Amino acid sequence: MIQLPDEFREKMKRLLGAEYDSFIESYEKERVQGLRVNPLKISKEKFREISPFHLEKIPWAAEGYYYQAAERPGKHPYHEAGLYYIQEPSAMAVVELLDPKPGENILDLCAAPGGKTTHIAGRMQGKGFLLSNEIHPARARILSQNVERLGIGNAVVSNEDSGSLSLRFPGFFDRIVVDAPCSGEGMFRKDETARLEWTPEHVKVCAARQEEILSNAAVMLKPGGTIVYSTCTFSPEENEQVIERFLIIHPDFSIADAGTRPGLYPGRPEWSKSGMEELKKTFRIWPDKSEGEGHYLAVLRKCEDEGSVKKQTMPEYSSDKSVIKEVETFLKELLVNPAPLLLRKEYILFGDQLYLIPPEMVDFKGMKIIRPGLHLGTVKKNRFEPSHGFALFLKKEEVYLSIDLSADGAEIIKYLKGETLTGDISRSLDNKKGWVLVNTDGYSIGFAKLAGGILKNHYPKGLRWM
Repeated sequence: MIQLPDEFREKMKRLLGAEYDSFIESYEKERVQGLRVNPLKISKEKFREISPFHLEKIPWAAEGYYYQAAERPGKHPYHEAGLYYIQEPSAMAVVELLDPKPGENILDLCAAPGGKTTHIAGRMQGKGFLLSNEIHPARARILSQNVERLGIGNAVVSNEDSGSLSLRFPGFFDRIVVDAPCSGEGMFRKDETARLEWTPEHVKVCAARQEEILSNAAVMLKPGGTIVYSTCTFSPEENEQVIERFLIIHPDFSIADAGTRPGLYPGRPEWSKSGMEELKKTFRIWPDKSEGEGHYLAVLRKCEDEGSVKKQTMPEYSSDKSVIKEVETFLKELLVNPAPLLLRKEYILFGDQLYLIPPEMVDFKGMKIIRPGLHLGTVKKNRFEPSHGFALFLKKEEVYLSIDLSADGAEIIKYLKGETLTGDISRSLDNKKGWVLVNTDGYSIGFAKLAGGILKNHYPKGLRWM
């Protein structure tokens, strides 16, 4: 039986009254598991055709599915190919409410480990600019790895605090996600650390931090733009009361009416300080009423305004003509149609690492940047070596040389373990040479290099299966 903090039990009993028994019984239920299909790689219809898992639809997430607890989708080649992202089902509601569109500027402010970022990127379809930020360096690196795995080419990953970003991006974004750090009450079923760290004082500390982050987000939003605020906690202090205080301080904002959503329940105005009726338009997910962990969500809209927006300074792109020429030669040898990348000018060298940054990105000199865009590869003496991220970004039909390995065959396991590929696989390339895109069931998963009838494995050592 899960040991819940006594003060938490008392608080929830006081808040819920007759609903308390049903709520507390939910902690004895087995928690559900979810994955979300990545439309940058595959349609949800096609994934359902090829999926080796038993899937059931998550009602509030268009690309989301429950899978059975005994299944292990994180240990399947499709996971390494970025066909899906494993995510707690309730968390998928955030981006559904955000409703991102291709071509917009979007910020995921507290983004690690990457669930919301990858969800947003799928909806953007490679068009527009996504800034994905995480204040904790180790978590920002995990975020960057997930951006790479899902083949996202229009995102920058930063490691900043919200205040610093607000100085760089005033009035810049069309939509912002604030999935705020919280006391984690909604995750008590799965997270023992959250249970052990919980105190009433910790709830207050979280609420103050949430208000600061949300206020900084407001600065970065365009007039007419949308913020989705979310937490994975039940505390009114971190939910209705944060939104209530935000609206008082920011009269240019209102709660947007997002209608009714299956599995999502209205916020509780009676738990705010003033009983603000508008809070009924916010949302809660209750584990005893829906198949998901506890969550709170609010959609905030900034009023239309013709206020001035600070002009952004653009970064200086690489002017090393020898590097650019080398990359152009490589792209022409690799790609059937290199024109879309050759026409781009936003190449940036980070040491010997070459990136193609989103054209909307501002000058990031002085910023802590983990991933400045699409990682193309490493510039070496007299040659260019493509990155793993570039392989995951590409599609089979876009390259001259590719091989396809069955997801349930022995060869894909050999590849994921870093072994050399020989025999019929290399012979199928008819003694050609050069970089080869490796696919599993038609979906890119990495690079190999063909020479002398042998495919040298370039799957990253840090990702290799044991």
